[in-house]
Amino acid sequence: MRQSSTPVIRSARPGDAGLVLDFVKQLAAYERLEHLVESTEALVDDALFGPRPAAECVIAELDGRPVGFALFFQNFSTFKGRPGLYLEDLFVVPEVRGRGVGAALLHHLATVAVSRHYGRLEWAVIDWNADAIAFYRRLGAVAVDDWTVFRLTGDALSALARTNGVA
Repeated sequence: MRQSSTPVIRSARPGDAGLVLDFVKQLAAYERLEHLVESTEALVDDALFGPRPAAECVIAELDGRPVGFALFFQNFSTFKGRPGLYLEDLFVVPEVRGRGVGAALLHHLATVAVSRHYGRLEWAVIDWNADAIAFYRRLGAVAVDDWTVFRLTGDALSALARTNGVA
């Protein structure tokens, strides 16, 4: 059977939560962060299809087989005065990398952002992933090196929530 040269991008639909979680776990393993994955199929299902969806997801298929995904959500830029699209996860299975799947996923997200009149599409990439960084630069993306990401999780998040903000 001849392989398709063009990936098909479709929206995730109810019933895809297990597939999305599998892609998340594959991404985490690639990034050597699988020990941080706490998500479950039920959490993914609720985040994508529950009463208050927190994110959207698209699936890339080649020859009808899921080979990648992009999970994203709306953020907001006060400087631009407009929403933006934040790409949380992008993953393509290793055996089809280089066949345009990642580019097709990012093209789809750029189209979504433009059609919604968003001011930007942004994401973070782990600093040792030279292949991804080179790929993003080839697409015209620029690194925002003068910003540092901060994060509160777990005990630190809970502790701050219990205080009045005084450290």
